Amino acid sequence: MHHEAVKELTTIKDYIRYCVSRFLDASVCFGHGIESPTEEAIELVLGALKLPRDFDPFFFDSTLTSSERQAIIDMLQKRVVKRIPLAYLTNEAIFAGYSFYVDDRVLVPRSPIAELIDAGFQPWFCDREPTRILDLCTGSGCIAIACAYAFPEAQVDAVDISADAIEVAKINIEKHGAEALVHPIQSDLFKGVAGEKYDIIVSNPPYVDKRDMGALPQEFRHEPELGLAAGEDGLDIVHQILAEAKEYLADDGILIVEVGNSQDALMETYPRIPFYWLEFAHGGHGVFMLTAQQLQEFF
Repeated sequence: MHHEAVKELTTIKDYIRYCVSRFLDASVCFGHGIESPTEEAIELVLGALKLPRDFDPFFFDSTLTSSERQAIIDMLQKRVVKRIPLAYLTNEAIFAGYSFYVDDRVLVPRSPIAELIDAGFQPWFCDREPTRILDLCTGSGCIAIACAYAFPEAQVDAVDISADAIEVAKINIEKHGAEALVHPIQSDLFKGVAGEKYDIIVSNPPYVDKRDMGALPQEFRHEPELGLAAGEDGLDIVHQILAEAKEYLADDGILIVEVGNSQDALMETYPRIPFYWLEFAHGGHGVFMLTAQQLQEFF
């Protein structure tokens, strides 16, 4: 079938349509920040051709060389047959409007926390700007770097237990010229930042429970399990963050943590805690906020 495509299809537009057909036929999973087969097809074709994401659609009728056609088919094959997430094939993901390098050492960025960063953590920082921010479980460094863009006067610590993840974060810190603002630290949660105080602690930690881990689509199994699995109820890491965060927050600081589908388990475990659950205009759920005062009172 692919041999026929390489022989008979000629334009960028042809291959976008062809990719959509193959995605639908194979029932691939779109769960890594791209919502539709057409959108993913466009990104795959442009990525295979080494063209920018904002490439002018006026040129979609351009005729491709045989080697260009084969490059698209090779990438499509990996996406459809091996179910490798597209971001790992193109080594690029977009988060908060910025481009980040990614590979299979880190999760593909897709957190709704991006929307909160875009809003400048309103309404909690209406009259002041944070000067110290901690990104726990930073992965690719996308949250930390987006925070540095949002608050260019702030110092941001980017912490991850994975040495591999820290290496990817360093790539992105250099890519964005953020060496003076974002500081990568390999650490098991707070151990590497002892004695520090932050205005904001933000975290997208592992939060997938045992049941959901067993039901993950193939695409997600290419991601590092260390960044996903969090025990029976998905809260192994969150329990630690809640227990320790108060020691690292400024008196008027806030803690923001994503727990995704483990939201119900969290509320059942801590029925007295007044979690403030954030709402997102562009989709996403399971992100809570607590103030430093609340953490002092309840933990």
